[in-house]
Amino acid sequence: MKIFKLSTILILVLFSTGRIYSQNMDTEKEAVKNVMKNYKNAMQNLTTEGTFELFAKDSNIFESGGVEGSYANYIEHHIGPELGHFSKFEYSDYEIDVQVDAPYAFTTETYIYTIVTKPSENSESKTIKKKGVATSVLKKIDGNWKIIKMHSSSRNPK
Repeated sequence: MKIFKLSTILILVLFSTGRIYSQNMDTEKEAVKNVMKNYKNAMQNLTTEGTFELFAKDSNIFESGGVEGSYANYIEHHIGPELGHFSKFEYSDYEIDVQVDAPYAFTTETYIYTIVTKPSENSESKTIKKKGVATSVLKKIDGNWKIIKMHSSSRNPK
């Protein structure tokens, strides 16, 4: 009888530990998804406000074959100035896959993005539509998920 009680208790402990681990992984995946969602939302709102906290200071950004450097460099020399030329930046058909292997997380995002440029003195407004994919590596730093590497590329949709 003692062996039966002990084995029952052991099974219950293992079962509850597995459920806690699974619930914790779900929580971590949602936290990672939230980081990526906040970045995507900022781009759609044509702002970089609040995005620096999503990236590690020594992050690395790679875009369509280019090494952009840190996120701060990317904002200053690439996407930051570009956002000022857009009247619309919209994601559609967005999907994300998240894998957590603490203290790291890995994401793959697929989407269609549509950019509408502002008209200028020399040109009319243009619409650019591309199919994109992005992979990111995040690390849990001081209790928060931070993007340490991001690579994105795009092509014309079929």
